[in-house]
Amino acid sequence: MNAIRFDFVSDVVCPWCIIGYKQVERALERYEEIEGEALEAEFHWHPFELNPHMPQEGQDAAEHIAEKYGRTIEQGREARAQMGKVGESVGFKFNYGNGPDGQGMRVYNSFKAHKLLHWAGKMIGPKEQTALKMKFFKSYFQDRFDISDEAVLMKAFNDALPNADSAAAQVALQDQVIESEVRAEQKMWRDRDIQGVPAIIIDQKFMVPGAQDAQTFVNVIRKIIHKRKSA
Repeated sequence: MNAIRFDFVSDVVCPWCIIGYKQVERALERYEEIEGEALEAEFHWHPFELNPHMPQEGQDAAEHIAEKYGRTIEQGREARAQMGKVGESVGFKFNYGNGPDGQGMRVYNSFKAHKLLHWAGKMIGPKEQTALKMKFFKSYFQDRFDISDEAVLMKAFNDALPNADSAAAQVALQDQVIESEVRAEQKMWRDRDIQGVPAIIIDQKFMVPGAQDAQTFVNVIRKIIHKRKSA
């Protein structure tokens, strides 16, 4: 079976990042249908903070979008509604509605989540890192939890990876070496001119910017496999 690697530069508070991942999943299924060959996909997740200076308490999402992108509250509402439709089309439901407390969704700092993901990828493995990333997406976009809260992160970790070393993960959240490694990697991606996410590097050679449709990923995958077979 052919193996293919996907490196996702992404943020856990980026809706297009989970959409991009879902589109890649669809592309892999479509490739198998077209070519009659299943590919063994390996995913690696890399840190990128959309809001590195976000304060601990976070910010109302509508207010944040209005400030950052110059959208009106109504434009932001329309954009979230459209995002919801896109999410449902790829099998991920966003929860952008008002919660029982009457408050809207908030944007939080995601650095601690990146620390835990970095540690998981380094010390446990890519499959486990992917499972944790998916749980973080769910915790933030569906459960609307504070993704900067260590208790939230550890609950997500224990739910996603019940057999992993929870005590070691808790220590990782305080580890200054891991913090330096994550900040260095974020700088590396920005130095490579990645200014927005997702940025998806396929087979460690071909970079696809943004959450493209599944067929775009199918086309890239086919070219990669064809080159391998003709080499």
